[in-house]
Amino acid sequence: MKVLCVAEKPSIAKSVAQILSGGHFTSRPTQSPYHKNYDFYYAKTGDNYTMTAVSGHLTEKDFGSALRSWNSCDPFQLFDAPIETRVSKDGERIERNLLSEARGAQMLMIWTDCDREGENIGAEVEAVCLRSNPRIRVKRARFSAIIPAQIHHAAQNPVDLDRAQADAVEARILLDLRYGAAFTRMQTLTLQPRFPQLQEGLISYGPCQFPTLGFVVSRYEQVQAFVPEPFWYIHLSIVSPDADDEEETAFSWRRHHVFEFDVALALYEGTVENPTARVTKVTKKPTKKWKPLPLTTVELQKAASRLLHMTPKKALDVAEKLYNDGFLSYPRTETDQFDQAFDFDSLIAKQTVDPDWGGFAAGLQNGGFQRPRDGKKNDKAHPPIHPTAHAGNLVGEAKKVYEYVARRFLACCSKDAEGFQTTVDVVVNDEEFSATGLIVLERNYLEVYKYDKWVGKHLPDFQEGQEFMPSVCELKDGETTSPSLLTEADLVTLMDKNGIGTDATIAQHIQTIIDRQYVIARQEGSTKYLVPSTLGIGLIEGYNRIGFDKSLSKPLLRRETERMMVQVCDRQTTKAEMMARSIDQYKEVFIRAKQQFHLVVDSVGQRINGGPIATNNDAIAPNGRGGRGGAGGRGAGGRGGGRGRGGGQGNPRPPGENQNSDSDSDGDDDGGRGRGGSRGRRTATRGRAAASPVARRGRGGRSTAQSDDAPQPTRRTVGTTQPTGGETRQGVTCQCGEPAGERTVTKEGPNKGRKFFTCGKDRTCDFFEWFDGPSKSNEDSFSRPVQKSRSTIPAKRKSTEHMSTLQLPIILGMLKLGTGALWLL
Repeated sequence: MKVLCVAEKPSIAKSVAQILSGGHFTSRPTQSPYHKNYDFYYAKTGDNYTMTAVSGHLTEKDFGSALRSWNSCDPFQLFDAPIETRVSKDGERIERNLLSEARGAQMLMIWTDCDREGENIGAEVEAVCLRSNPRIRVKRARFSAIIPAQIHHAAQNPVDLDRAQADAVEARILLDLRYGAAFTRMQTLTLQPRFPQLQEGLISYGPCQFPTLGFVVSRYEQVQAFVPEPFWYIHLSIVSPDADDEEETAFSWRRHHVFEFDVALALYEGTVENPTARVTKVTKKPTKKWKPLPLTTVELQKAASRLLHMTPKKALDVAEKLYNDGFLSYPRTETDQFDQAFDFDSLIAKQTVDPDWGGFAAGLQNGGFQRPRDGKKNDKAHPPIHPTAHAGNLVGEAKKVYEYVARRFLACCSKDAEGFQTTVDVVVNDEEFSATGLIVLERNYLEVYKYDKWVGKHLPDFQEGQEFMPSVCELKDGETTSPSLLTEADLVTLMDKNGIGTDATIAQHIQTIIDRQYVIARQEGSTKYLVPSTLGIGLIEGYNRIGFDKSLSKPLLRRETERMMVQVCDRQTTKAEMMARSIDQYKEVFIRAKQQFHLVVDSVGQRINGGPIATNNDAIAPNGRGGRGGAGGRGAGGRGGGRGRGGGQGNPRPPGENQNSDSDSDGDDDGGRGRGGSRGRRTATRGRAAASPVARRGRGGRSTAQSDDAPQPTRRTVGTTQPTGGETRQGVTCQCGEPAGERTVTKEGPNKGRKFFTCGKDRTCDFFEWFDGPSKSNEDSFSRPVQKSRSTIPAKRKSTEHMSTLQLPIILGMLKLGTGALWLL
């Protein structure tokens, strides 16, 4: 029997042919310079095989030629317009090869990646081959790693294509094309005539792209609106007299902190008046630091950002290359539990030759092995990511990714770290404090998994009922800290939690909003923060102002689409039913968005030009002529804010006038595969964390001074003022001479809902002023940092002998007299 095998990539085709043939195959060229046909005899089944490949998706979908011009129709018509499926231009030579090879074959065996996207690509290959040979039998090989055992098993046990999974992907591709084209055309054709800065490139929309951008903008706005609140706490510690280095043991206050100084001072005075500490409880118990769970795609992306200093997309690209080369298992998986029959021994044995962790692997063979923990997810398709062979000659990013996967796998197969923890509870004048110590007994998995830290902490030997005099008893102050801007790892977590994209496409969606210049990745030390551009903020704010029940910038709509895709895969609904429901949802949203798109135009204009938000709904007609825009690119203003065009009027020619470039390719196919909030944590630290800079970059060109062009999140302690009535303030300008931007405090607290003005150029000059006018105590505080008064806390005592009972009344008296008396000490 002649069997035609088709892999998803040329590299996979060659590797599979090498394994099945035992290295004895002949190669033939095809019309494509990147693809070859490999012929061999497979002895285990007695069949003649030809192995070839595609390069991801073979076909592409588009509207008919009559609708490809951007001005050919109302974008709303694209929700119902016919869509054509055709072989892509790059795929024509591959198609001819498949047609030729299928004619003489009795079986077609699909070797695409074993996921939803792979099923759909397999269905495309099947359709082409059936045109040439309608009688050919179609099967698919299922495997998770390019290793001999799995490849031979897949070749000898082929199964049917999963039509439901292929249908789910088909539906998603069609829906994303319709949504992306309709909204992208509406946004681009409406915004470009009004803002010359935006005339280069399209202003794209994608159903995954916009919720992803929404997360970034939401966090940015939380940072901007944050107002720190001061708090006070009691710091209690003792220096152990028997410690060689006089190590200080700090006790945590059970109240953590309080926000009223008078309350804090009263509680502190009580502890100073009766400073003797009494041990009420000593708790000693074994403790563990859990070893990591088996590795999933999402966890790999998060680790890449936090630990390896790589973008999630780059890490996945590298992992896929390692998979193609036979070093890693399939890197796209949601599974975090190994099958009960999984062969750990052989994979651990392959790691014993490594000079860095080979000794640890050998230890696992000699009694150190413990079965990995089971997570909560199992996609029933692929095991967790793990090394399939030793790789000793890797360099650069490939080495970093492989080392992380190998160390994580070995750590999963090891034992939890073990320790002994002691917690001491004490009471000082009815105020409760506690301290915790740790002795690390067995490091176990920590010996190989260098990415986790667990450090012992010495604690003096306290006994219940013991009394002692603290070495230090201070009243300290701090303030609530702003949430930080999102990192890529944070964004991956939010997208995974909210069902935006799949585990394998999350990284691509993040890269898309960066490529579209809706978001700028800003490096600060070893951490990369995601900062929305002025256009990105304007778009999200505009859509939020429309007030959808299911906003385009929120994950609700896309989450429902993902849920319906799962239902199609599980055969609970059909492709047609899924598409009908989803199209009806987006039609309703589109109609409302178009009716109120002036709000989006208004917000974008206010952001990129720094002007006031229009309140007259007639100020911007849906298809009116655009006014002159300010200088600057997408960043619109500020030092080095891009090289977008200034001036210019009329309706620009949209990009891709004669081709359909309005679809944002926001579907959950895999990039690189050829497939087309909250309040700041209240910490007990004095001072403020460094403000996270915010970058802006012009759409029309690159920013040449990102560090100077960034709006800086400001954190100030500001006083409340009494409203002066319902008057409207006009003519407020910032220190740049620009009209000030108006915003509203959204954080819970006394100022929630209160309006304020900031710099009209995205806070370039740090201007700040309340809408109802500055309070008397703060009228000079908006252009310079707030100066804190000196602490009213007594100086730290060096030892218990230095704080005699005679000094306590003196200190209390000075506290009552005021801060000036303290400096007499």
